[in-house]
Amino acid sequence: MPEQEHHWVMVIDLDRCNGCQACVVACHAENNVPTVGAEGVVHGRAMHWLHVERFWEGEYPDVKARFVPLMCQQCGHAPCEPVCPVFATYHNEVENINAQIYNRCIGTRYCANNCPYIARVFNWFDPEFPEPLNEQLNPDVTVRRRGIMEKCTFCIQRIRRAEENAAAEERPLNDGDVQPACAQSCPTEAITFGDLGDPESRVARLVRSGRSFRLLEELGTEPAVVYLKEGDVYVG
Repeated sequence: MPEQEHHWVMVIDLDRCNGCQACVVACHAENNVPTVGAEGVVHGRAMHWLHVERFWEGEYPDVKARFVPLMCQQCGHAPCEPVCPVFATYHNEVENINAQIYNRCIGTRYCANNCPYIARVFNWFDPEFPEPLNEQLNPDVTVRRRGIMEKCTFCIQRIRRAEENAAAEERPLNDGDVQPACAQSCPTEAITFGDLGDPESRVARLVRSGRSFRLLEELGTEPAVVYLKEGDVYVG
């Protein structure tokens, strides 16, 4: 079966997100992202491919918290790509996502400087997974060395696995076959993932809703992460 081009998109419903951070934990476990401890966080060395921003609305006593999950926006015109001197970050034309080649990266951090979403992290330390945490490492994801840039990959290993399964069964990918770890773990189903190239997919219907917007879309980066602003909860 020939390789099929996709346009993977993630839709995050801000009305459903309650800031529980289950997505953050799932991302760490799925992608072998190490933790650095409290001291490392204080010194700005935190390793999170996905983090949840918290905002406050209103005035006391009518104050309400709002949460915005933030990760690599998988830009169609990514500012991080042209500044990499070794082409470690590039645009994957088949999957239409921003990919990263870890063993090519030399850690200049130019990509982080050029990312308007502050979505890339630098690996300051050799990863440590004390027993029994070493037993839960995902064999489908490499454990990165120190001195390189890391970021969200839309769980590309899950995308590849779903594509291989569909090819083995001689069928196209169906809507819902691919589910990143963050979407799978979200208890309120605030995160939806799918192929925007399929006009009947759930993400395509959500993107067409009047609630959809992209972060800093005026920059022309064409993010593949779409947010749904507060309003009537979509049921589809």
